[in-house]
Amino acid sequence: MSSWPRAETPMTAAILAARWVRSAAVDDGRERHWLANPDPRGRSAGAGHSSSLYSGAAGIVLFFLEMAAATGHQAYLDDALAGARHLARTWSGQTDLTLYHGLAGVAFAMAETGWATGDEEVVDAARAAADRIVRGVRRMGDGIGWTGDPAQRGDGGIVLALLHAAGMLGVSAYEEVAVEAGERIAGLAVPGHRFGDGPCADLPLDAVTPGFLSGTAGTAFLLARLHGVTGDERFLTAARRGADFVRTISVVTDKCALVPHHVPQERRLHYLGFCSGSAGVARMFYELHRVTGDPGDLDWVERLAHGIEHSGVPSQQSPGYWNVACQCCGTAGVLELFVGLWAATGREHYLEFARSLAADLIGRATSHDDTGYRWYQAYRRLRPGDVTADTGYMVGAAGIGAALLHLDAAGLADSPRRLILLPDNPFPAIPVPAAALREGGLREDGPG
Repeated sequence: MSSWPRAETPMTAAILAARWVRSAAVDDGRERHWLANPDPRGRSAGAGHSSSLYSGAAGIVLFFLEMAAATGHQAYLDDALAGARHLARTWSGQTDLTLYHGLAGVAFAMAETGWATGDEEVVDAARAAADRIVRGVRRMGDGIGWTGDPAQRGDGGIVLALLHAAGMLGVSAYEEVAVEAGERIAGLAVPGHRFGDGPCADLPLDAVTPGFLSGTAGTAFLLARLHGVTGDERFLTAARRGADFVRTISVVTDKCALVPHHVPQERRLHYLGFCSGSAGVARMFYELHRVTGDPGDLDWVERLAHGIEHSGVPSQQSPGYWNVACQCCGTAGVLELFVGLWAATGREHYLEFARSLAADLIGRATSHDDTGYRWYQAYRRLRPGDVTADTGYMVGAAGIGAALLHLDAAGLADSPRRLILLPDNPFPAIPVPAAALREGGLREDGPG
């Protein structure tokens, strides 16, 4: 048993998560990266590259940037900058250009660090990495792209990263390339995604996945975002095709909706998390509502949220919500949805549900050796005996800690702070309803 007292708030739990991630640091002069799992004889999920946004240094850098903003402690900012300098030195070795597992995610982390610290070395590296992504584009049929995969795990995520880089780094050419690549995606048949080969080799060859990270909803999200950026109706028309497909195959009862993991084979397997379930699909419908104002899209966001609530989570597990806590497919990703929904709508029951999810996460944390909080989980649903812990963002303690910080920020109308949301998160970057901000008033020096 740990001698540390059990954390009582999301903030203290995030601090303890940061303590464990810090214990995984590997320093090399001015630079730093982190082991996937520093526990003696500990195993990790082995979910990606050591520099990636998904499970490596880029995601941990983002967590420490948020810890610095939340606590005001310079040590966390030093951690983030040391990690970003490691990324700045090593990014040129990346061959994968994608957002979650490759260079686009590294560029995102460096750009955010440069914005927070003003470090010119990191800003220059972020621009150089984005330039490399632009140079890597190639002709594909009637357009341009990188991987040929329109989903968030492929070209969709790269386009979103370039849109972010255009604004953050002040290079309009990044947006121009992003829009042109999006035009090719808009011309594809949606929902014509078949993911039974490649990274999803465990699916049948004719499987169609409607989810977010690898499916139709994520692509429709991208197209809606491009409509918001450009005003081009072609993007909105294509996004609507994807949204209509998701509506058609979903299970709708009363005010709830659940989305199959893949069709036609698994119509009764309903994931609830970010990557392939309701928490991710809801982002697509909210982005459509954000750029069009259509109340029907917000209705579907809330149907998906109600479906999660009525499933019995977090206490009840299911084939689509199993022993997993992380941002990708577990409790932390669901927590992000409900914090975002509260910030968007001001409906108190969303915040209350988010608090129940946080309480579950805090209760599941382990600190048996007094080095801080980590979460042991069965990351891969099909291998429930593989129980591991990780430091990374989408698969481990850094992302869980970030979700807890986002909930903490949701209660601070009198001193709001900007959150670092990934490019595919459509919810308010200051997680406080507009009415609450007006009532509490912004500080003269703005959000921290």
